[in-house]
Amino acid sequence: GKFKEEILPIALPSKKGEQTLFDTDEGPRDPDLQALAKLKPVFKEGGVVTAGNSSKISDGASALVVMSKEKAEALGIKPLAKVVAQATAGVQLEDVLIAPIYCIPKVLKKAGLTIQEIDLFEINEAFSATTVAIIKTLGIDREKVNVHGGAVALGHPIGASGARVLTTLLYAMKNRGVQRGLASLCLGGAEAVSLIVERTD
Repeated sequence: GKFKEEILPIALPSKKGEQTLFDTDEGPRDPDLQALAKLKPVFKEGGVVTAGNSSKISDGASALVVMSKEKAEALGIKPLAKVVAQATAGVQLEDVLIAPIYCIPKVLKKAGLTIQEIDLFEINEAFSATTVAIIKTLGIDREKVNVHGGAVALGHPIGASGARVLTTLLYAMKNRGVQRGLASLCLGGAEAVSLIVERTD
C-alpha cells in the first residue's frame, strides 16, 4: 500500500530453484492492545519503555541519489526534492535519544523557517517515549510526525535508518501533496542530524 513506491522488489532463489519475489516489508506489526498493556518495563521498575513501544532491529537496505540541480538537468532526471538546509548537534551521551531536540531548531534557523512551516516530519523512533519527548518539547503537531508509522512499527535497520527515514518522508510528501519536510534522527556517538527538503514539482 503506502510503501509500494519506495520498495524495490527483489527476486530471491528458493531451495527448489524457483524464484520468489520479495516485495513486502515484514516489519509492520499487528498490535494487540491488551497484550501491549501487560508488557513489563525494560529499563527500570515503573518505567514506560517496553518491548511493545521500542523498535526492533531489522534487516534492511536503503539508498538515495544526491546530485546538483545542474547534473540532474544534464541527465534529464526529475528530482523528488531539493535540500534546503542541514544541521547536526552533539549532546551528552545520556541525551542521545533526544538529540533531535537540539538539532531541529538549528536546521530551522539555517533555513529561516519555523516549526509551523514544516508540512511533515519524519523522526527516527528507537523508542516511542523519546519521539513523544521531542514532539512535546518542540511543540510539533503530532499529526505531522511519522505519518506512516515510525521505527516501532516499521523496524530499525542499523546503518540504513537515515536513508529509510528520508525516503519515507519524500514519498509521504509526494503522496500527500505537501511541499516541505524535515527528517531528523539521533546517531551513535551522541549526535543528531536534521535535514529540511522541499519538493521541486
